[in-house]
Amino acid sequence: MAAADVAYAPPMKSGKIGFESSQEVQHRIRITLSSKSVKNLEKVCGDLVKGAKDKGLKVKGPVRMPTKVLHITTRKSPCGEGTNTWDRFEMRVHKRVIDLVSSADVVKQITSITIEPGVEVEVTISDHITSTKLIS
Repeated sequence: MAAADVAYAPPMKSGKIGFESSQEVQHRIRITLSSKSVKNLEKVCGDLVKGAKDKGLKVKGPVRMPTKVLHITTRKSPCGEGTNTWDRFEMRVHKRVIDLVSSADVVKQITSITIEPGVEVEVTISDHITSTKLIS
């Protein structure tokens, strides 16, 4: 009996009759937001979390990271003459982290919201989580 004589039979389906399973690749996604303005940052965080919960995703956050305070001290007098007076400037950078578990297409839909000016968004997709859903 040659290999061409053997009839091909598709593999048997396991599970209940009438149910099909579809595998959906889920990713662990971390969205990092940073800004000098807390008001704008909290608004964008709220919009992202609300959009993710509307889609039925698993959401962790926003986690408030420590605020970075950058200091610059400069001399007021440009020539060096006169009394020693100093100006002290500081800039505070606020940071939030949101973790999601979803497919990459859903994250594109969620992150398509309008982002306030001055808010930086960084999206990191870390690994795959394979989930099986039964579709009737």
